Amino acid sequence: MRNNKAHLFPTAAGIGDVRFTSEDCDSELPPPGYYRSTIASARFARSAQGNVMLQVVHTLEWVGEDHKRVPDYFVLHGVSSHGLAVARRRLVELYRACGLNPKAGDEVLPAHLVDAQLQVRVVHEPYNGQLRLKVVGYRKLDEGELTVPF
Repeated sequence: MRNNKAHLFPTAAGIGDVRFTSEDCDSELPPPGYYRSTIASARFARSAQGNVMLQVVHTLEWVGEDHKRVPDYFVLHGVSSHGLAVARRRLVELYRACGLNPKAGDEVLPAHLVDAQLQVRVVHEPYNGQLRLKVVGYRKLDEGELTVPF
């Protein structure tokens, strides 16, 4: 690929050649299955529609850098009663997989989830014309076999 305006852009002088790696060009998703996860962050946010949600970011083990971080969302306000029930049930499953035991009346505190280790089940989901990883299940770290993509 040749850029006729290369003289207008800074060079990589002093750091050697800058080249694409096979990881840069290979966007193959890891296979669906259960992966060990550490929760990197958990915070309240607003969805694009303005609904209150809990956003959790999982860091998966044994996958390439470009697929290591997988977001997970729980809409907690502003959706149908069915949608709210499903989101809250999933959130209880996440808490239990993290070794926590929420009770009726307990406050949802995102900080309780950060650094927790568990297994997450991921699948491939079409999104904007491409596939991405989506979290669809949770279990404790010591339950069942993990997917090892090599």
